[in-house]
Amino acid sequence: MNLNWPLFFIALGLAFVLEGLPYFILAERMPGILLTLASRPPRALRVLGLTSIILGVLLVALGRSF
Repeated sequence: MNLNWPLFFIALGLAFVLEGLPYFILAERMPGILLTLASRPPRALRVLGLTSIILGVLLVALGRSF
């Protein structure tokens, strides 16, 4: 398997940009949002994480189909 390193770093950089956007845009509300997430049971967080993973895989598949 040959890894396309430039594409990998582009994808990683895009992930950091997307992860940072809520903290930049919603800086005043993020502490409350994080407290709300922290109060959720582990099962709810797993469902949220799994949903994000599935959505990410579907977006990658859609992107690769173009």
